[in-house]
This record gives sequence, structure tokens and C-alpha cells, in this order.
Amino acid sequence: MKLDLTRRLGLAVGALIAMTLPAVADSCEKRQFEGKGYAVCTVDGADQDRLRLWLDGPDGRVLGDFRAVRGTLGSGEVLAFAMNAGMYHPDYTPVGLYRADGVQKSGLVTAGGGGNFGLRPNGVFCVGAKAPFQVIESRRFEKADPDCRLATQSGPMLLIDGELHPRFLPDSDSRYIRNGVGVSRDFQTAWFVISDSAVTFHEFARFFRDELDARNALYFDGSISRLYAPDIRRADWGRTMGPIIGFVAQGGNS
Repeated sequence: MKLDLTRRLGLAVGALIAMTLPAVADSCEKRQFEGKGYAVCTVDGADQDRLRLWLDGPDGRVLGDFRAVRGTLGSGEVLAFAMNAGMYHPDYTPVGLYRADGVQKSGLVTAGGGGNFGLRPNGVFCVGAKAPFQVIESRRFEKADPDCRLATQSGPMLLIDGELHPRFLPDSDSRYIRNGVGVSRDFQTAWFVISDSAVTFHEFARFFRDELDARNALYFDGSISRLYAPDIRRADWGRTMGPIIGFVAQGGNS
């Protein structure tokens, strides 16, 4: 109950903040699926170079929130949208692979284990290798070793070649607000999605499969999931985050 009230307060504060921020038209949209709401932010392959991953600022300290990310942008750059981009340790370092513009902060993890990250198959969201966007199962990623410009590992995979993760249960009672990323069958489109309300893994994965027709999709996180998308009045507020992914456009002041 306390967590739910805190989250509602964070969303309310974020909505007020978002009204004061510059928006980039058509970055994100609201959708309904099976009676539940979702926010979807879409990036086309031609714009993959505008996607960025953030963790630390110039001083080496973790950025931790969307406001700090906006502070790193250059003149004329606008943060169109952003969300948390994978699980992290108590010191905010990524649990698995993290690579941003040629700099790797942590390595690939292929072993199983407890928690959602270790619920294999897990995977890596890869930007700018042989295709604009890919979600690759972690052990396949290790063998292929693609030259990703950006890479963040998380888990579990939501979709594997169009099929739901085999461990997901239709009648599960584990419900959280969840976020993740899916990739189209031609690898030319990436969808960044967050649920408006608590959903199961099965429900969340079905959204990617049945609503978006994604081929592969990767879970980012649950209880800490947050979105920055001023064009749909979102600037979610909450506790410090680890990796953050977002889309940087050209516009006015950030």
C-alpha cells in the first residue's frame, strides 16, 4: 500500500513537472490493450544514432534521474523520452553487460541465478551492430559478440522469436508496473514500453507479441520502472536509478 501511494505521488509530481518541459511531437503515445494502459515510445532504425545510454556523469558519479540526464545534453538537444534500462546493484552498477559508445562498464553474465535477471533466457538489447536494433539471448550474444554501439543486458526475455518466455504463467499473481523494449521482425523499429498499472509478465509479454507484433522483447525492470516523456505529460519521479536509455532530438533548450 505504501509503495503504491509513493508511486502515485511520484506520477502526480512528474505530470506537473512534465507540463513545464519541452516536448518532441510524436515520440510517445498511449495505448490500450486487454483493458490496461501502456505508454509506447517508438524509434525508427534511421534514428538509432540518437539513442543514448547513461550511467555516470562527467564527475564519475551516477546520474540517477532524468533531470541529471537532461543536464548532460548539449546546446540545442532535447530529451524526447527516457526510461530505466536494466537492473543494477546497490551501488547502481549494472548487473549485466553495459556498453555505451565504445565504453564497457560491466561484462556479460550468462549464468542463471535468482531473481528476474537470472530467469533464463535473459538477453541483451543491442543498438547499431548488423541491424539497427536487436534483442539477443545472452548465450547467443556471447558466441556472436556483435559490435553494438549501445548494449544493455537484462532479463528475462519477454519474447523469444515471437514466443512468450516459457516460464511465464497466465494465472500468475506477481504484478508490477513493468517496462521493457521490443524489436520488430525486420529489426528496424524499437518500442520502449511501460505499463500504466501493475501487470504480470504474461500480460506484459502479450502486449509486445499481440499489440506490437514484436519478434523479440526484453524486460528492463518492475518496481522502479519510470518514464520521461513530456509529450504525453510524463516525467516520473522516484528513487535513484542505474542505467537509463533515452532518445535525444534537436530542438530548443533541454
